[in-house]
Amino acid sequence: MNPDLFVIRPATVHDVQPILEFNAAMALETEQRRLDLDRLRKGTLALLTQPQHGFYIVAETSVETIRTAVGQLMITFEWSDWRNGVFWWVQSVYVRPEWRRRGVYRAMHEHIAARAKMDPQVCGIRLYVEYRNHDAQTVYQRVGLSPSVYTIYEEDFILGPQRPNP
Repeated sequence: MNPDLFVIRPATVHDVQPILEFNAAMALETEQRRLDLDRLRKGTLALLTQPQHGFYIVAETSVETIRTAVGQLMITFEWSDWRNGVFWWVQSVYVRPEWRRRGVYRAMHEHIAARAKMDPQVCGIRLYVEYRNHDAQTVYQRVGLSPSVYTIYEEDFILGPQRPNP
């Protein structure tokens, strides 16, 4: 698909509803979690209004001159003392099911990668993916990302532990 069919732009507070819907759908699809929508709305607005924490981008397409959000991703920041720079963490990636395999994620990734490479403070891009989400892993490898040498551990104070099912 022609990447010119997508407009990639920074999200604003006016995008809170589609971002909320995308995040809720992603959590249910990938981890079978039903998120608290009030908490999710507050968390989304917090990021949209406090850029020191990160930012969202949205992918839009025009169908009959109406722009429609078809994808999103969020960037948060991690300082690396080893590199004296900031990693951009790609999170909350979602593409509407009917728009998957049409270049939406690639367009968003290329947009973020180009922007990151132009910022001398950014030392790299990282993301994590649910270990059973093989479709997403394939997409990430196709755009040039490689599996990391790190395994992520966590203690989740809000959603609690999620036990892996092999």
